[in-house]
Amino acid sequence: MKRLILVFCTLVFLAGCSLKDQNQPNILFIMADDCTYNELGCYGGLNAYTPNIDKLAEEGLTFNRAYVSMSMCTPCRHELYTGLYPLESGCAWNKAQSAPDTKSVFHYLSDLGYSVGLAGKMHTNPPEVFPYQYVQGFEDYCVLPDEKREDVSGIKEFMSANPEKPFCLFVCSTNPHAPWTLGDPSVYPPDQLKLPPSLGDTPAVREAYSRYLAEVTYFDRQVGEILKTLEETGRMENTIIMLSTEQGWQFSGGKWTNWDLGVHTALIVKWPGMVNKGRSTEALVQYADITPTLIDIAGGKRIDYLSGTSFLDVLRAKTDKHRDFVYCMHNNIPEGKPYPIRSIISKDYHLIMNLTPDSIYFEKHIEGGAHGETWWNEWMASGDSIPHNRFLVDRFHNRPALELYSVINDSLEFHNLAGLDEYRKIENYMLDELQGWMADQKDPGVPVDTREAFRKKYWGNN
Repeated sequence: MKRLILVFCTLVFLAGCSLKDQNQPNILFIMADDCTYNELGCYGGLNAYTPNIDKLAEEGLTFNRAYVSMSMCTPCRHELYTGLYPLESGCAWNKAQSAPDTKSVFHYLSDLGYSVGLAGKMHTNPPEVFPYQYVQGFEDYCVLPDEKREDVSGIKEFMSANPEKPFCLFVCSTNPHAPWTLGDPSVYPPDQLKLPPSLGDTPAVREAYSRYLAEVTYFDRQVGEILKTLEETGRMENTIIMLSTEQGWQFSGGKWTNWDLGVHTALIVKWPGMVNKGRSTEALVQYADITPTLIDIAGGKRIDYLSGTSFLDVLRAKTDKHRDFVYCMHNNIPEGKPYPIRSIISKDYHLIMNLTPDSIYFEKHIEGGAHGETWWNEWMASGDSIPHNRFLVDRFHNRPALELYSVINDSLEFHNLAGLDEYRKIENYMLDELQGWMADQKDPGVPVDTREAFRKKYWGNN
């Protein structure tokens, strides 16, 4: 009788256990830095050699419609880690901080029994919001000018430290962030490149693009080393691997904008036995959804105050739909004079609202030729003889109050549909949804897009 009671109690206990009590998977999140998503072979890239990332896509699920809220390094990483939109975390400009009472994935997963670490690039302040174990071996300085290989021994030690305890590790590369000095550009002869239509075609642009591609391939090699290290620990089969490319490149029209090349990110997920191989999804997701998803995977309860929601059902192929809309913003601080932008993306359309359209857009790294680059000046000068180059420069500097693009028919976003009678109903619908989101965020638009306004809101007069 005692034995039967013991068995019965054990069954009741196991029946009540969550995923976190039974078989929590390890989590490995690999992140690039300023890598335009469609340079990768698995996203249709025509130039960059990315065999390790492409193989990961073959073994997992590729998200075709993943986005960041802000195409600047610090805000998009805070969105990723906190599960909050920029105005909700308080980190809505570059090199900013989240509000001190904010919690992050590092709290949530630690509370669920995980060892949580981060290797490489950080951009995480204040420390109490991001209480991770820093793992040595990957460069954290994104403008490193010289070649330097990573040392994977640190991440191997972290992954292997406690086989009985699940780990979550973010490995954040600094590639291909400018300056583009790493890798082997000789693999990409400038005159043989298939230049994307978003780049002006000049010798200096081609030479810089060659160096950029070399760093994309450098990142791909890092991915291979990281995955090999995981394999060597023997924990591959119980690890969910996510890879993302952050925001777009530092060429004009990428990062620091709300255009597709700025806010669209790659997201690839491999989860042995759980995610079907070689599948892709059109489900709309954004960085704010990742922390809720990781909490869900780890067996935690839904946290209602987070901006994002779990897309675990998409991973398990129970649905191919997640969001109706993705929301984005930009203010250009401290990268140039304030230029507030808000945008909304549906499965079919992308609406951008430029709140100060009479102002000329200015980004200091591009206009100032950061790291000794000359490609932008040559590109601008070439506009007198090459109309397409001039079109791209004018598009970058001068923007209308509203931009509306077809996601399906105009991925380059060269043909503005805003103001056309046949798209008026769509424009108004998208605009209403965007303004509704701004109201929910208590976002008044232009007044909030100054460093001083944010400092007073989140930090008082300190």
